[in-house]
Amino acid sequence: MENTVEKPKKGFFYLVEKGGNALPNPTLLFGILALFVLFLSLIGSLLGWGGVNPATNEQVETVNLLSRQGLHRIILEMITNFTSFAPLGVVLVAMLGLGIAEVSGLIKTALNAMLLKTPAYMITAMVVFVAKLSNVASDIGYILIIPLAGVIFHSLGRNPIAGIAAAFAGVSGGFAANILITTNDALLAGISTEAARIIDPLYEVLPTANYYFMAFSMLFVVVSCTLVTTKWIEPRLGKYNGDVPQEPVVKPTDLERKGLKRAGWVFLFWFALIFAGLIPENGILRGFDGTVLGSPVFRGFIAILCVMAGTAGIVYGYTVGTFKKGDDVVKGMNESYKTLASYMVLVFFAAQFVAWFRWSNLGMIIAVNGADALTSANIGLIPLAIMFVFFTAFLNLFIGSASAKWALLAPIFVPIFMLLGYSPELAQMIYRMGDSPTNIITPLLPYFALIIVYCQKYDKKAGLGTIMASMIPYSLVLFLGWLVILVGWILLELPLGPGTPLFYHMIGG
Repeated sequence: MENTVEKPKKGFFYLVEKGGNALPNPTLLFGILALFVLFLSLIGSLLGWGGVNPATNEQVETVNLLSRQGLHRIILEMITNFTSFAPLGVVLVAMLGLGIAEVSGLIKTALNAMLLKTPAYMITAMVVFVAKLSNVASDIGYILIIPLAGVIFHSLGRNPIAGIAAAFAGVSGGFAANILITTNDALLAGISTEAARIIDPLYEVLPTANYYFMAFSMLFVVVSCTLVTTKWIEPRLGKYNGDVPQEPVVKPTDLERKGLKRAGWVFLFWFALIFAGLIPENGILRGFDGTVLGSPVFRGFIAILCVMAGTAGIVYGYTVGTFKKGDDVVKGMNESYKTLASYMVLVFFAAQFVAWFRWSNLGMIIAVNGADALTSANIGLIPLAIMFVFFTAFLNLFIGSASAKWALLAPIFVPIFMLLGYSPELAQMIYRMGDSPTNIITPLLPYFALIIVYCQKYDKKAGLGTIMASMIPYSLVLFLGWLVILVGWILLELPLGPGTPLFYHMIGG
């Protein structure tokens, strides 16, 4: 029986899915898009498309990738485009440790134990909440939480693609919101500080600058994504009738509980070592700047996840008997890589598309010209803020990296907001609101291809249209909801974070 799902054959989202899936296979689609970028770069070069980079005041011109120099670069860097594609190494390394944990039975047993203790009505909210928290640990949400959400929903007799959608919305659609301070907070704050010093040389934006707003947003994201999943996505997707075996929720045996306990001690051992390296002021695991957020623990958590999951899986496997010799552990790692074959092929073409789009300067030209049009509109403060949200959301469809976009936009908008009487922290927060909701509907998101692969595990026909149709409702709800919260926050003049006001007063003003 072919993996499939029952869905209503009518309505806007049916048309989105049908139209999207009518497109070529995602691998071929990225190849076609890459070729399209080549010809677009030629046209843009001939027509003189360009703009001025506000960070450097240098003219940015469209680079013709079909020129002699461009063709040489395409040929010479084709391999490095693939091997240096950001998610590739992350996925490969993480799957080594997670493969051991999965084949040993640790993940399945831990999920069963968790599901038995979690009320059924709380499962969706729990999935979104954990997905949100995962942002503190780099890309673990994409690698671990999203596929596990599919397994959890499937084990409960619910549509696994709905679980994947809910987790994807939590990890990526609500990327800005969290009750914890993440490395992304520190990264954006550093960029905002440099931009603010164009106006005020002593100004500093702290990593906690948006904490109150983002912590409140955590509640909004969890509640809204839970409601969208249960009230819209699951009814639209219908009952799952595929041939992927359902993993029933069963009570762990005494031996499995013993294995879980020992695996838990392994995790505690690693956490103790990590804390010992982070807590002291001169701790060996602190960043070279002396901070915890600059630590390799946060910046390279995927490597730590690999070691922790692998060692815990080994201990569990030997305890319950799934591992009897070293070869069994290696086979576990081999098994995890078998599922990545189609992903590896897709990534090759996706990597070329992303690299060529960047080389052509088309993304930057869209950014600088769009920003110029937005700021020259000369409108009021709140309308400007709302337009900035829309502009950022649109730009996110073309430039996937949050930090790269902010590095480009901050020198434009932070000074403008300061001159208009708004704080740099507000400009940064508005940017984050526009950036997050459209992550889940742009194929330029580095992990978008991986989400397609997760869905194809349960539905072989799943493609770009499946993801888009499932994620558009989340994107719209998050986007519009955040706009309402923004307007209310400004009208109530609430602080954005500890000691962080909405307004900025010019020195001597």
